[in-house]
Amino acid sequence: MKASRGQIEKALDAPPADIRFFLLYGPDEAGSAALAKRLERAMGPAAERIDLDAPTLREDPARLADEAASFSMFGDRRWIRLHGIGEDSTPAVTALLEAQAAGNPVIAVAGALKQTAKLVKLALDHKQAMVFISYQPDAREAEQIAIGIARDGGLRLSTEIARRIVSLANNDRALMNGEIEKLILYLDAAPDRPREATMEALEALSADHPDTEVAPLVNAVLGGDLKVMHRELLRLAETGAAMASVIRPLLARALLIAHIRADLDAHGRLETAMESAGKAVFWKEKGAVSRQVRLWDAGGIARVAQRLLEAERASRGGRGTGDLMVRHELLAIARQAARERA
Repeated sequence: MKASRGQIEKALDAPPADIRFFLLYGPDEAGSAALAKRLERAMGPAAERIDLDAPTLREDPARLADEAASFSMFGDRRWIRLHGIGEDSTPAVTALLEAQAAGNPVIAVAGALKQTAKLVKLALDHKQAMVFISYQPDAREAEQIAIGIARDGGLRLSTEIARRIVSLANNDRALMNGEIEKLILYLDAAPDRPREATMEALEALSADHPDTEVAPLVNAVLGGDLKVMHRELLRLAETGAAMASVIRPLLARALLIAHIRADLDAHGRLETAMESAGKAVFWKEKGAVSRQVRLWDAGGIARVAQRLLEAERASRGGRGTGDLMVRHELLAIARQAARERA
């Protein structure tokens, strides 16, 4: 059945026993992913999550119905998340909807499917399925979304700053998330210690800072290429660039790696994790980003982000000791990446 936004939000916040399958699709994949998070919160942190992808369902169409009817080994709640599904997953979803029993909810974020697709029509016509299509929000809706995302992280956004973030991200929810998360980290905000966002902080971290000149340095540091790193640092010194200018693109890349790494750890497929990052990964940088995601685990890249923030704070005083600390941190990060490469 087709659901309104209010209906799908209510159902995901408290999954009804008579709904087996939630299909979220449409051009705003980040919006669909945000809705899927509501089900994750509703199931609770102790719930067992099963991740299945299209190849698995294609090879074994009965697997989905079996998982939906199975009990958790530990007696906790259980739910199933589907990745990258399309028309070839229709037999598996059909088996789920026609099974005699299915106690565990199944949710799929399927991207920009056509409304005439067999999978969409199957879900629309079945009373035990709910379907919602996410469209890109308009500017006003995007501002409210930005304010809500920030509020959840302990950050207060004025309308002016929210509008600026929406403009930077071109209404793309995933990019908005990235900009807001950078601000949250930069201002050390959290739900239990809320902070007020400032335009100064946003300008310091915003995505419109040109970073093409420092891209080789970013890749060298996070990729563990010490030779290229030293060469790029020398080149920057010759141009008179302040070391503070390299922190922002490095921090942005570290946060991007952290997001992709978290997705990779969740379902084990790098290709899917990279695709989920969408436009946040520039097409020319996909190879470098993929290699860096393999190098850094979640804990390691979190420490990198923290060290970069500390270096950025030290560099605010200008040149001298601030620049030396930035160089020291870059060297430490690159050496760690080099050890991971070995």
